Amino acid sequence: MQLTNKTALVTGGNSGIGLATARLMLEQGARVAITGRDQAKLDQAVAELGPNALGIQVDLDDPAALQAMIKTVGEHFGQLDIVFANAGIGGPSPLGSTTLEAFETILRTNVTSVFFTVQAALPLMKTGASIVLNGSVMRELGSPGTAAYSASKGAVTAMAKVFAGELAPRGIRVNVVIPGATRTPIWTRGARQGAALSDVEKSMAPAIPLGRFAEVNEIAQAVVFLASDLASGMTGAEIVVDGGTIGAPFGAPAFRKS
Repeated sequence: MQLTNKTALVTGGNSGIGLATARLMLEQGARVAITGRDQAKLDQAVAELGPNALGIQVDLDDPAALQAMIKTVGEHFGQLDIVFANAGIGGPSPLGSTTLEAFETILRTNVTSVFFTVQAALPLMKTGASIVLNGSVMRELGSPGTAAYSASKGAVTAMAKVFAGELAPRGIRVNVVIPGATRTPIWTRGARQGAALSDVEKSMAPAIPLGRFAEVNEIAQAVVFLASDLASGMTGAEIVVDGGTIGAPFGAPAFRKS
């Protein structure tokens, strides 16, 4: 198995892409710590994942909580071979009606907390370790009303390149997975609270060349590849899993001749 005897930390691992990635890492032989803010969801995820999973309730926006999280990981695992900085939040930020608090909340979780998660984990990481950050196609789509989220994901990509340069002398690789629209609960929260995921996908699928949302496991496969020794020659790189949204946009159903 690709991750035999490796240890991993997956932030936001109690649902969606994080949970799917944690599950796949476990299947590939790793021991995995997952984080989440909701204790009930975290407990449910750990029960589903099994005995090689460790759940840690943490607010990643709190520097002291981050240090406590890493201390717990160190006590249980000794060291870290993989960090998947996956946790993030969305939310509208339209020009003209966005508060400073709303804008900065998104940037704090999606950018600042990612930086300090990686920084906190570094003492546990040795030569050959791998860091994967979770980006998004939203960094370049120009979607109205998403300035804060889109900016945050552009920042993630930029940070990853800096991390890769800084950590190359230590033999630690840093890469990014760039998901497109994916079947996760995020589409039925916030401004879309109460919406059916199938209805959201139906409305957006015409703009995706493959005509559908990605499955969480499709993103997880890319993350596990980047985290594994199969990607030992890759750092400062990206894998885009978006059904062709940014690579071949005019192949989308909306542009096809009938």
